[in-house]
Amino acid sequence: MTTPSASQAIEPGDDPRRSHHDMGGVPQFLCEAVETEPHALTEFDREVDALRQMLSLKGLMTVDELRRGIEEIPQDAYLRLSYYQRWIRSMTATLLRKGVLTEAEVAGRLGDLA
Repeated sequence: MTTPSASQAIEPGDDPRRSHHDMGGVPQFLCEAVETEPHALTEFDREVDALRQMLSLKGLMTVDELRRGIEEIPQDAYLRLSYYQRWIRSMTATLLRKGVLTEAEVAGRLGDLA
């Protein structure tokens, strides 16, 4: 297999070595300016980060598991979700997989939020 030249359009999914979360060099994302200024985290962002830290301290989840879970999010959802929404989805999936949470517990909590 040959590597596409810089002038060829590369789209997520075109290169079997590239997954949809690997957006570096994809023309469709090169037009979007990268926000380089510090920005305030939302309350949700801070809570998700705190939860991730607690899961790590309790030995329930590693950063590698967080990353792997984020990379497993299907492309349509990955592109739709915010940075910390991807984190919470990954954490939930990991805790479900490990049996720390049940589907019924997650559904119940989601129902409580409605």
